[in-house]
Amino acid sequence: MPPQGVETIAKVRSVSSDETKRVDSADPLMVRSVEKAFRVLEAFDGTNRTFSLAQICASVGLDKSAAQRFTHTLNKLGYLHKDPVTKRFELSLRSLEMARHFITANPIVNQAMPYLLHLSRETEETVNLTLPDGPEIVFAARFMSRHMLNTDVVVGTRMPAFCTAPGKAILSCLPGEEALSLLRRSPLQAFTPQTIHTVDELLLQLETAREAGYATAWGEFFPGDLSVAAAVLDGNGRPVAAVNIGVASARYTPEKAEDVFAPLVTAAARSISQAASNF
Repeated sequence: MPPQGVETIAKVRSVSSDETKRVDSADPLMVRSVEKAFRVLEAFDGTNRTFSLAQICASVGLDKSAAQRFTHTLNKLGYLHKDPVTKRFELSLRSLEMARHFITANPIVNQAMPYLLHLSRETEETVNLTLPDGPEIVFAARFMSRHMLNTDVVVGTRMPAFCTAPGKAILSCLPGEEALSLLRRSPLQAFTPQTIHTVDELLLQLETAREAGYATAWGEFFPGDLSVAAAVLDGNGRPVAAVNIGVASARYTPEKAEDVFAPLVTAAARSISQAASNF
């Protein structure tokens, strides 16, 4: 049975995938075969590492003939591996290349790396850079701490913005109506007993974060996870990323985590923002 963290992330990923699949059926430029090929690739995740052809049909909504054509093509292109004995499919190593191309080409990630590395060495805690994508955040860089027990989060992991410190930091720097629109598009549910998930309460939190220059989240997505984050701004003052430090409640109280790490993440975010203002 997968760990609780994997199940939680898989639930969020399922909501995200549903959003992605809502394409405009009247769009004359949409190439349906390309869309379906990506749906096949996106079916694979931490809880569904391998699929039989029948499972791909059921998961993606394809008939057997179409599933055979898409899996054969993706296998020949190197993005899927087919086990010669079990006939089951899994993502190949080549599927990592798209992520590598994105990370190496993204100027914010490149500019942030030295500051994230310095923050990691100075604090010996987990340091992350996340990028906004609608009502979600995506982890683009991650420096793990030896104290961190939860290893479910890797580069590419998505989480809701509303219940994470990086997400709240980003939302707090958006115009009010835009932030409210994103909150209304979010899956406002309680992932833990500590999750704040009503619009009114969240707007109050965003106002507090806006005034402080950083945001916090105390065990709202993963139980026992304490996080402090500050937004990275571009030359127009828009949030384009967030830096956060995450620690365990077994080692810190929320008050101590905020005291120690808020100045550090705000300084790092400010330095990266200065570099980002030139993009």
